[in-house]
Amino acid sequence: MNPFIRRLSLPLTALLLTACGGDGNHQDLKQYMAEQKQQTGGEIPPLPTAQPYKTAKYDAFLLRSPFEEPEVVIAGMVRRAKGAPAVKPDENRVREYLEDFSFSALSMMGSMTQKGQMWALLDDGTGTLHRVTVDNYIGKNHGRITSVGRDKLQVIEIVSDGKGGWLEKPRTLSLEVKE
Repeated sequence: MNPFIRRLSLPLTALLLTACGGDGNHQDLKQYMAEQKQQTGGEIPPLPTAQPYKTAKYDAFLLRSPFEEPEVVIAGMVRRAKGAPAVKPDENRVREYLEDFSFSALSMMGSMTQKGQMWALLDDGTGTLHRVTVDNYIGKNHGRITSVGRDKLQVIEIVSDGKGGWLEKPRTLSLEVKE
């Protein structure tokens, strides 16, 4: 920095600071503050009253803990009793054509009896009819047909229980009535 500017900067700064100070009276500021103090302030509304908290009594001590797995039925799925053979799909069997469709896409359109055996007619959702009977497989969850009636067929699906095991889930496909 230039020595001339350095010598000049200190006295110039002092001069500017004394000029900003003014007379120190600040009469206009004092008058404004007095007017503000004279005005009445607004009322603060009272706090709302607190509602008493209602306690709930927990009396489900005798029920099963929600963190324990149910032993018999889970949302319509039947678990085998202990000692019964384990439920699991047969991965080695040849898959049938209707196993490529979800169960909800299939609809029963009719039934017929041929040589003493009851058959159901299923629409796969594309307009194609398929003839199925007991022990045929339908749906993506290894659904095996267990019975065929005039107006419905019963299916047992094998679904994962989410823990590496399998559950049997009974399903029904009823005759679709169009008016």
